[in-house]
Amino acid sequence: MKTIGFLSFGHWTDSPHSAVRSASDALLQSVELAVAAEELGADGAYVRVHHFARQLASPFPLLAAIGARTSRIEIGTGVIDMRYENPLYMAEDAGAADLIAGGRLQLGISRGSPEQVIDGWRYFGYAPAEGEDQAAMARRHTEVFLDVLEGEGFARPNPRPMFPNPPGLLRVEPHSPGLRDRIWWGAASDATARWTAEKGMHLMSSTLKADESGEPFHVQQRKQIEVFRDAWREAGHAREPRVSVSRSIMPITTDVDRMYFGREGTGSDQFGQIEPNLRAVFGKTYAAEPDVLVRQLAEDEAIAAADTLLLTVPNQLGVDYNAHLLESLLTHVAPGLGWR
Repeated sequence: MKTIGFLSFGHWTDSPHSAVRSASDALLQSVELAVAAEELGADGAYVRVHHFARQLASPFPLLAAIGARTSRIEIGTGVIDMRYENPLYMAEDAGAADLIAGGRLQLGISRGSPEQVIDGWRYFGYAPAEGEDQAAMARRHTEVFLDVLEGEGFARPNPRPMFPNPPGLLRVEPHSPGLRDRIWWGAASDATARWTAEKGMHLMSSTLKADESGEPFHVQQRKQIEVFRDAWREAGHAREPRVSVSRSIMPITTDVDRMYFGREGTGSDQFGQIEPNLRAVFGKTYAAEPDVLVRQLAEDEAIAAADTLLLTVPNQLGVDYNAHLLESLLTHVAPGLGWR
């Protein structure tokens, strides 16, 4: 395991039991947790994107703010729903945020998950073209986004521009060199993992995967990673691929930890139908003392196969408590997984 970061959904609720009671709290605390994670030595700060929900949504102002407050840590998303995105405007936002961060963005994108409203992307002004479904629309947006990130000119300049133009066709600005090589795709199936590799994107595999064999979650995920790496080699990309997996891991080192998570144990995988045509397997939560966690996680085949581990954090418990969880894991668990 080379890289360990956190992944926050940025939930907020006005409940008196929540430390995150507003959108402002969720955004500002996300920045503070990223700063704390960098100080603790973590490698990445990632945020989830959900629309029409009391969670983090528009990622680029937040990524830029984190980039301005940190200097080393990777900053990313897991994932941006491409059904909702204008790929050219997204390329502008991503380029600006990456330049502010000094080239540290690791952008996870995907078709997205079931949303809070029916066909929410229609409210954003998008609809599948004739013969497309929503997944194909997301991939079409992605193809345009990836092409624009290459930085080649494609737009014919105005012969009477407001400002002087460089020669030739124009590109979207600002352009951030190297960002195209730091795009990840959140894949649920083996077939999508293969497509991800063919397109030269890194692989994000989360705590949910399409159930394609009935095997344990971590076994199916490890096989998906193997499919991805094989397809990457076949595609002949010069770069080394990266793979991340997400896990809910709660080291129990204090009485407060035990109060919150002591009853959860490690649980077991869950199987369920999340869309009419998608039966999924959900990974279990790991909650135990550090030495027990090291033994349990060593048996997780997908963690062993991946190079990046993203820890889903209970953000509504506040920055200080989540920093404590990260410190416990980095200090007492991660070295046992080979992390340095």
